[in-house]
Amino acid sequence: MTDSQALTAPLGTNPVAPAPAGARTAADVITPEVVAQLTRGVAGSGRTAHHGPFTGEKLSDLPESTPEDVAVAFARARAAQPVWEAVPVKQRAAVLLRFHDLVLQRQAEILDLIQLETGKARLHAHEEVQAVAMAARHYGRQAPAYLRAKRHIGAVPTLTKVTEQRRPRGVVGQIAPWNYPFELSVGDCLPALVAGNGLVMKPDTETALSALWGRDLLVEAGLPPEVFQVVLGEGPVVGPEVVRHADYVSFTGSTRTGREIAQSAGARLVGVSLELGGKNAMLVLEDADVEKAAAGAVRACFASAGQLCISIERLYVHESVADDFVQRFVARTKAMRLGTALAYGADLGSLAGPRQLETVTRHVEEAVNKGATVLAGGTARPDVGPYFYEPTVLEGVEAPMAVCAEETFGPVVSIYRFRDEDEVIEEANATAYGLNSSVWTRNGKRGHAVAARLRTGTVNINEGYAPAYASVRAPMGGMKESGLSRRHGAEGILKYTEAQTVAQQRLVPLAPSFGMDDEKYAAFMTTSLRVMKALRLR
Repeated sequence: MTDSQALTAPLGTNPVAPAPAGARTAADVITPEVVAQLTRGVAGSGRTAHHGPFTGEKLSDLPESTPEDVAVAFARARAAQPVWEAVPVKQRAAVLLRFHDLVLQRQAEILDLIQLETGKARLHAHEEVQAVAMAARHYGRQAPAYLRAKRHIGAVPTLTKVTEQRRPRGVVGQIAPWNYPFELSVGDCLPALVAGNGLVMKPDTETALSALWGRDLLVEAGLPPEVFQVVLGEGPVVGPEVVRHADYVSFTGSTRTGREIAQSAGARLVGVSLELGGKNAMLVLEDADVEKAAAGAVRACFASAGQLCISIERLYVHESVADDFVQRFVARTKAMRLGTALAYGADLGSLAGPRQLETVTRHVEEAVNKGATVLAGGTARPDVGPYFYEPTVLEGVEAPMAVCAEETFGPVVSIYRFRDEDEVIEEANATAYGLNSSVWTRNGKRGHAVAARLRTGTVNINEGYAPAYASVRAPMGGMKESGLSRRHGAEGILKYTEAQTVAQQRLVPLAPSFGMDDEKYAAFMTTSLRVMKALRLR
């Protein structure tokens, strides 16, 4: 959208939430003293500016790392990692529990930073606080159990003693995205750190202060600062250097970049964890509670202005309830309040920047030009902020419209009516992605049956995304082109370790002995194997 178009754009229908009297501003929050404190120790010999989406203006100047700075950061983390690994796991876990308390005590600080750097509504920023606290609590309590040495039955019971140990990989390289700059940076690094690894993180520069705040709080909670290094800079410059030096790579971002990282890491035989894109579907069955489904769809589609990899972009509604659902959903969407204040009250914040605004505008305009109907939204809101776009509901979307299959990553959802359950499941699965999905029905058994047929890493019944994501004991991740590996639960920490099997043979060797020749030994072992099967040994 050009400047002239923005000035003449219609204001739309969504109201603007008033800012409370005395509301804080960016100048109140991001002071030179705060920037100096948070960037202390960042490996960077240059300077780069970062900007806030509420106004588009510069927030601060930050260090900019070179490839040589990345190498220095890894050297520091690698020197500190063995000392950290030697700390008993219960003491490492205690750092996470102290961090948990500090996050909740000082949450106003991080909420301000998240809002200023991402443009989110404050309640959506609080989702990050919740997620980080949950992860810290879980791994702070469960890490000793996840990492505890395990005894296994050996090749010959009693004679072979086998122990499975978990060893940290070394130094993990983490490349974090801009859309959840606290949760997908520091929140994701907690299991890697408590497992005994060093870590070098590259957060997105535009949201770096949120990640740096989390690192600063971890150090305050007792983490040795050298263990956790941060580098900043342009992704194409700094990102490949992180992959080149890392012993394991954790990445959240686009599928295109994820492929490149997987190829680079694979060439070095280094493991990766990738959470990538999604085109997530929500299915409203004919027996759903339509009012609850409409309210849930607002949460599922428009959290963080739709800039959430697990948010819903495709709404499939059974034709028997479609008119009722659409009426309720559209009314709720049009009533959402837009706002920029560092306070609760707004329902929707800003897009992150011009690139996201361009994508959203292009998807909507192309769909309308090819026959889609706008039921709500469909326009930018420069009267609120430079990158605001109204929550938008489309109907009549079909291939080859870009919004039909491509990830929009904005406050845009398309409604599709269906008649047959088998056909809608096939439609929901007809995408290269497989990250998250949602099913709404009054029949829990039916919901689970439908969930079993959906090819997504998480499925939520009667909610959009929060229950599966917030259940941190269970794995979360994507199928197909939505990624590799999982976060949360046992998989979320064990991926940052190498399994080491230690086997001790006692009394007799696994070889001919006691005067047996090869033939007698083979016969003895054959009999032994039959006995072990009969005893149901595993």
